[in-house]
Amino acid sequence: MIFSMEAVEESLAEARQTLRSGQTRSVAWRKKQLRALFELIHDNEEKIFKALDDDLGKHPTEAYRDEIGVVIKSLDYSLSNIEKWVAPKKSSVPMLFFPAKGEVIPEPLGVILIFSCWNFPFSIKVIEGGAETCERLLQQKWEKIFFTGSARVGQIVMTAAAKHLTPVVLELGGKCPTILDSFSNPRDFKVAIKRIVGGKWGPCSGQACIGIDYLLVEEKLASTLIDLLKKIIKRFYGENPKESKSVARIVNKHHFARLRNLLKDPLVAASIVHGGSLDEDSLFIEPTILLDPPLHSEIMTEEIFGPFLPIITLKNIQESIEFINSRPKPLAIYAFTKDETLKKRIISETSSGSVTFNDVMIQFLCETLPFGGVDQSGFGRYHGKYSFDTFSHEKAIMQGSFFPEIEARYPPWTAFKLKFIRLAYRLNYFGLVLLLLGLKR
Repeated sequence: MIFSMEAVEESLAEARQTLRSGQTRSVAWRKKQLRALFELIHDNEEKIFKALDDDLGKHPTEAYRDEIGVVIKSLDYSLSNIEKWVAPKKSSVPMLFFPAKGEVIPEPLGVILIFSCWNFPFSIKVIEGGAETCERLLQQKWEKIFFTGSARVGQIVMTAAAKHLTPVVLELGGKCPTILDSFSNPRDFKVAIKRIVGGKWGPCSGQACIGIDYLLVEEKLASTLIDLLKKIIKRFYGENPKESKSVARIVNKHHFARLRNLLKDPLVAASIVHGGSLDEDSLFIEPTILLDPPLHSEIMTEEIFGPFLPIITLKNIQESIEFINSRPKPLAIYAFTKDETLKKRIISETSSGSVTFNDVMIQFLCETLPFGGVDQSGFGRYHGKYSFDTFSHEKAIMQGSFFPEIEARYPPWTAFKLKFIRLAYRLNYFGLVLLLLGLKR
């Protein structure tokens, strides 16, 4: 659906009028919107399930876990905390300004343009459309633009935003690595593999920005790892994953062709140790494992965003730090290890949007943690209070007084006033007293 420029401007004018009315500032109005959204989801849950199944082949359980439930959880959290978030925050003021008082008041930033993503498409949109509609929207003036998508399109968004000096939040993704260390307890190793399978193929068949992109493991563990991966894939998705209701489909033929092309490199195709079957008619790609595909190949230089899992073997798991640092900064790093030294190295020697130990993707569900990338994986953060802050302007308020009047702030300048200002800026109140008493030179 393509909207005319007139329709875009009309929607924008309506949003600005609502903002100017001041009603968006009240807690009651905000709570009303949140509750209305909750009711909309509740009343249309079955329709949402059907739409996600029709479009992506998502099972209702996956749809609720990754989309509906996430939104409901966020709504509950926001409803419980919104009064605290909007309340003015007192700010300490140097005694030099006594009896002045300071506070910070969060206020709505303005009219925001949000580009939602297709892989988790359930959202509330004012305007729907493709590239042409997005181009029309970017021609308008916004108070902020929030974009989820590829780095290539992110550059286009930033270029358009620069015209109006519009701040942006970019959630871009990238190649999220998983480090798999050895474990003395076989049960821990098996749990790690289950979580890796769930984190790779569970969210929209690998079409998730925070899903696992590739796996780093020591050479000696590769054979055991692959055997376990195969067994758990079979347990989760059956003998014939194509018949499974738990495997989502590729979003469209364009992305299907993109993924198929990743396997056309003969050396990449030769590295497949499990899966590899594709069915364009049903947009199905089997969960696929590759062992040591060429590092220069596209499957190892571009975000996969699909059901392929490359396994890269290392002599020693400590080499994973250097491997990750040799590539663009990812949105997330996952590491399964009990080695505290390795954990500390990952935290201190790598850079990523987040680090999660011994699990996958659960950081996304935690409202008290910021979610966002760094460098080429994006910038800006949201979720919970961080979302509120992202879409708010924190206005500084200073309540001054007419007494006392500090004459040293005014010309004509003298050596005494310079001394006074030096001491004042250092908050040296004892020195100021001595200066005023003529006891300090």
